[in-house]
Amino acid sequence: MKDFVLKRIVALLLPFIQMFGMYVILHGHVSPGGAFAGGIVLGLGLIGFATVYGLDKGKAKMPERVTIITESYGTLWYGLMGMVGIFKGAPFLANKLAGVNVGAPGALNSGGLIGLIGFGVGIRVASTMVTLFFTMMEEEA
Repeated sequence: MKDFVLKRIVALLLPFIQMFGMYVILHGHVSPGGAFAGGIVLGLGLIGFATVYGLDKGKAKMPERVTIITESYGTLWYGLMGMVGIFKGAPFLANKLAGVNVGAPGALNSGGLIGLIGFGVGIRVASTMVTLFFTMMEEEA
């Protein structure tokens, strides 16, 4: 009975945890938190699922090839966003200096490329957390 209740609670909360993690990532440039914290929330949601339902179901939810792809593309996305400044004749990760519209302060679209850069960082952090968890759990077994 205890397992049933715990599994139902995790199944109910997981979508909200994931949604909150994405919220923190996407709003990190205008509010406390940001890409790293949001990535941690996303990763811990999946880790909680794998802890309650078991490693096999956790790996089915986020297979190893998905973590490899998200780690690679998260890093690639960060690099590409940084290259925007170089392509415009400014330093790496330049924002306003590169001529990117930074919007009105406090608005959701403010910060120029920072929100987009944060998305790549958040996805990379989440996939790294999940990969580390699965690796440590496999070594323990």
